[in-house]
Amino acid sequence: MPQIFPHFIAKNKVILMSGTGGRKDYCCLISDKIIDLNILNDVTQCFPLYWYEERRGTQASLFDNGEDKYIRHDAITDFIFQRAQEQYGNKVQKEDIFYYVYGFLHCPTYRETFANDLKKMLPRLPLVEKAEDFWAFSRAGRELADLHLNYEQVKASKEVVVDWHNMLPGIADADTPEKLYRVEQMRFGKRGKDKDKSIIEYNQFITLRNIPLRAYDYVVNGKSAIEWIMERYCDKVDKKSGIRNDANQWGIELGNPKYPLELLQSIITLSLNTLDIVDNLPKVTFD
Repeated sequence: MPQIFPHFIAKNKVILMSGTGGRKDYCCLISDKIIDLNILNDVTQCFPLYWYEERRGTQASLFDNGEDKYIRHDAITDFIFQRAQEQYGNKVQKEDIFYYVYGFLHCPTYRETFANDLKKMLPRLPLVEKAEDFWAFSRAGRELADLHLNYEQVKASKEVVVDWHNMLPGIADADTPEKLYRVEQMRFGKRGKDKDKSIIEYNQFITLRNIPLRAYDYVVNGKSAIEWIMERYCDKVDKKSGIRNDANQWGIELGNPKYPLELLQSIITLSLNTLDIVDNLPKVTFD
């Protein structure tokens, strides 16, 4: 990590993927910040866009702001860069290859064909035969990266209905947003004795309805992205340590008590958009 994010203003992106020997199905994500080692399965492997080398014995400029202490290198090797240019043309840049990787790692056929191998070793990626397929994977990788890095800015789906109820006199006053949007533990709705995943009961005042069940098909680390939000954005005390985890506090510190609700809405849309991009990836066959 010191070579990938050597200081807090270092710009970089890393493709995260399940490490070898993971117990859950393979998955990948992208980050532009330092990540936890165990963010995916038991261990996570990172492949960066850049890596940084500290300058030794030389001063880069008279107006050193910290960034100049490091030399930035491309993590995409010259070998694969030359191969890609020979196969697809001189317009290919190293960044295009980086996003090609992210797009290709979402290819359903690749994941299904090599599901067992991906639990034992890191991925081995081919260069597709057709130039149009390379660019399609690269464009899809860029779209997915933008979606996954900027998830907080994703707008709520118009399909999903926010239903307000149990509104007592005075509770809807402008000075009580923390009460209105406070979340204790989100739960699915009920249809008879069964869970109804098209409904999420956010709190006593707010219920989300008409959630497309397809959204739960976007799975990260063994669980749908939506269910990760439902599980982790809560207010509970850890029994062993006694530490309280109050997800509402972050929104209050941001000056936005609606943050947990808006995040849930964003992740629903993100899940649907991710699946749409993946469904439109080029069809690839493996001998």
